[in-house]
Amino acid sequence: MAASRFRAAVSPLRRGVKTLAHPRPLVREVVAEENPSVPLHCLRPATIAEETANFVAVFPGDVLYAVKCNPEPAVLRAVYTGGVRHFDCASPAEAALVRAVLPDADIHYMNPVKSRAAIREAWGVHGVRDFALDSADELAKLLDETGGGDDLGLFVRLAMPKGSAVHDLSGKFGASLAETARLLRASRPVAVRLGLCFHVGSQCLEPEAYARALALAAEAVRDSGVAVDIIDVGGGFPVSYADTVPPPLTDFIAAIAGAKWQFGLERLRLWAEPGRRLVAGGGSVVVQVQLRRGQQLFINDGIYGSLSDAGAPGLRFPMRLLRPAAPGAPAVAFELFGPTCDSADRMRGPFFLPDDVAEGDWIEIGQLGAYGGCLRTAFNGFDRARLIEVADEPLLSTP
Repeated sequence: MAASRFRAAVSPLRRGVKTLAHPRPLVREVVAEENPSVPLHCLRPATIAEETANFVAVFPGDVLYAVKCNPEPAVLRAVYTGGVRHFDCASPAEAALVRAVLPDADIHYMNPVKSRAAIREAWGVHGVRDFALDSADELAKLLDETGGGDDLGLFVRLAMPKGSAVHDLSGKFGASLAETARLLRASRPVAVRLGLCFHVGSQCLEPEAYARALALAAEAVRDSGVAVDIIDVGGGFPVSYADTVPPPLTDFIAAIAGAKWQFGLERLRLWAEPGRRLVAGGGSVVVQVQLRRGQQLFINDGIYGSLSDAGAPGLRFPMRLLRPAAPGAPAVAFELFGPTCDSADRMRGPFFLPDDVAEGDWIEIGQLGAYGGCLRTAFNGFDRARLIEVADEPLLSTP
């Protein structure tokens, strides 16, 4: 049996972690042998590599993995196995991790606001050459701290109107249409690569949102009056959850490709920054029931751990009981409570499990390859979890 390893919320980005030996075990085998008393994070590298390869095969441009989504070294290697050679980083720590795990990868710093020290480290230490920005002040910082280097790539972030994505990202970053045009003009003389980027929101279920965003991007490019090399359509590509089946990926690709031609952007290179789409199905968390109170289950993980998205965002993750249910036990709705003393540590669901679930049972919760590990905290001291690579299929598939 392959050995699991401890992980800590206070240091989620680690170096030198070895991939577990093959053949990888099944989740049920690990639970039966180890009887885990802390959350068990189960990675499916084969699933991640397959989903990545599928995306790379259909997207008509360069694919940048959004490292923030899951920075585990095993995940980075699986994404690389699937064909990704470009990585979207948001901090020097992420850039250092990618450089350590995948030395020949291309790193792109797509966080529009950075400290001067972060710019210097990314440029001088990690060899990053592409940077996003959404203001004249940020452009000035980039030029100061890179010395106006002769291989500088600049990507102006265009603000998006509030959309219907599960996680709206319109409130923090992005320049107005007029300001984007001005920033493109200002960046062109000093940029070897000039791009325009945007983000329609995370878990976007509407392919046409990308077409509308590309229409705005085309307007900004025209208004700038300068040659732009790349359009980065960002992330947001959705996955299935217990109550959600998104349109097929091909619908999103068709909307992007069609809009690129419709709005006169055909000569520009396309980039995308998927995260959730590549890795969600490649991770799950095994939790243990500590108490059943009617249709409420108290478990040893919660919103301050790997289940943040089951809290306020209300995502309904697929789950299964890791023992045979009693004959004839119907599936019924439960809500979940995490282990902390905070009453907000509550996940209303509903989550469906066999009616005979009881204290001591283990439950596997799927679709947690995205944001399940990286958002964990050490609140109330519940920061211990274990990590293992498994051979199981994902609990849900995404079209």
